[in-house]
Amino acid sequence: MNDTTPETPKLSWWRRLSSGLKRTSSSLGTAVADLVTKRKLDRAMLDDIEDVLLRADLGTEVAGRIANAVGTGRYDKAISADDVKTVVATEVEKVLAPVAKPLEIDSSQKPFVILVVGVNGSGKTTTIGKLSAKLSAEGRKVMLAAGDTFRAAAIEQLKVWGERTKSPVIAGTQGSDSASLAFNALTAAKEQNIDVLLVDTAGRLQNKAELMNELEKVVRVIKKVDASAPHAVLLVLDATVGQNALSQVEAFHRTAGVTGLVMTKLDGTARGGILVALSEKFKLPVHFIGVGEGVDDLAPFTARDFANAIAGIES
Repeated sequence: MNDTTPETPKLSWWRRLSSGLKRTSSSLGTAVADLVTKRKLDRAMLDDIEDVLLRADLGTEVAGRIANAVGTGRYDKAISADDVKTVVATEVEKVLAPVAKPLEIDSSQKPFVILVVGVNGSGKTTTIGKLSAKLSAEGRKVMLAAGDTFRAAAIEQLKVWGERTKSPVIAGTQGSDSASLAFNALTAAKEQNIDVLLVDTAGRLQNKAELMNELEKVVRVIKKVDASAPHAVLLVLDATVGQNALSQVEAFHRTAGVTGLVMTKLDGTARGGILVALSEKFKLPVHFIGVGEGVDDLAPFTARDFANAIAGIES
């Protein structure tokens, strides 16, 4: 009985991932199937395949490469939808494999400070809660800092996660200064011998200069307490925003020095390909992806599983 137990989470996660990406894979798969059943492969069909890939937000570079790979050695021949799916999965995996990296906590840095950034509605506060649950389950002492001081709901949400994971939460009143809150949290985390400090930040829109300035201030203040911190800056992105994610990565990377990405809400969109476009352009590590609301729906990112799920290949 025992030797089969470890497999269960893997299977259920794969099912969640493939069903989460169903809207992306089925819109890709249906469009490709419609194209390839009608005629032999020619330049026009490759252009059409490229258009389908672009609509899934895979990005121009990757879409072009996949179309070329589909065309190699197949001109004037009948091609099946499965052939195209295989090429899509192979090419997508090539892009994702170098960026699929786990979040590594350096235990020599105490506390290891993780700053979590992203626009409102991206799932930032929920991601912090899920991360705190994961890290606590690994036996680490975690502290949460409710640095999104604009939203009372975000502060309350973190307090709930703190209770759930038995982690202390440093919070101020709504509208209080988020930089001084970060300062207080890091000081307290040092005193309490905390392993990991997770700092929430306001969901600033990337075009709001004053909010970006405030994020810069949070980073500066953290460095005053520990020059090596923050040790990780995670940008949480909502897959449903599609191409807007590109400008979000640019703005947050410039302001806070993003070290890794978390992509949420992949189950709510036909634009799951945006993760591929981001990886191609920015080459930033992708640590986690989320395909639902549950604690277990945030999982480490694996390139092959994602590539197969997006292509609609059973793994």
